[in-house]
Amino acid sequence: MNDDLRNIILGVVAAGISAALGWLARTSLWRRSLRRKQAFFGLPENSESLLVVNRDPATSEPAVHRFDVFALLELAALIKDCGANLQMVTQDNVQQGFGERTEFCVGGPGSNRRMLAHMSAMLPGVRVNIDPEPGPDRGAFQIGAERYRLDSGITEYVLLARLTAGQRPDARPVFLFCGQRAITNQAATRYLARNHQRLARKHGNSSFVLLLKVVNSQAYGPDVVELVEDVTRAAQAPLPPDATETPRASHRAS
Repeated sequence: MNDDLRNIILGVVAAGISAALGWLARTSLWRRSLRRKQAFFGLPENSESLLVVNRDPATSEPAVHRFDVFALLELAALIKDCGANLQMVTQDNVQQGFGERTEFCVGGPGSNRRMLAHMSAMLPGVRVNIDPEPGPDRGAFQIGAERYRLDSGITEYVLLARLTAGQRPDARPVFLFCGQRAITNQAATRYLARNHQRLARKHGNSSFVLLLKVVNSQAYGPDVVELVEDVTRAAQAPLPPDATETPRASHRAS
């Protein structure tokens, strides 16, 4: 065997070893990322999850708004990526507690009874105006002493929450997507899909409640979303007695 052939063989072997090490490193990183994602969503391999569907309040028949359908599709993709299974149920057909399996609940309390129950139990500092009559506070969020009013198509708000039941270390989380309009529910699910790694680094597996603002949805759809603030503390504390009467500030489009 001459030197040229030996060098070629050594080069091929070195390239093969480098490729194998690179593949192992990428696989290890992917598995680590997947485990973190599964831990954040409470979705280990082959686990069960619950997807609670709201109804479109604009119709008299049982129906789901198309933007809520888009939100459900994005959540289904997240669940599938974690290797978990999902069961989809309507908001009026859920009769079980929380913490046994991860739950994704979509829609405001006016269109989703399950959302209303979760907010009453775990977010006492939040009120949503579901009065169907027109008025400046229709659809407004009251969070602590702050009121966030809806300016349809221009400035709209949505709560994105990850909540756990009690102190059980094995309790599965409940994710809430509570928006002022259906398009804001989709915006919140898209925000979660895009930012779950950052949220996991910041919050770990703890509960959090984020207030998001959807900007100019009539032009940009659900794509332009801003984080207003982390309202976890205010949302989990009881509302001040006069909060619904004398809010500290109103938030409108500028």
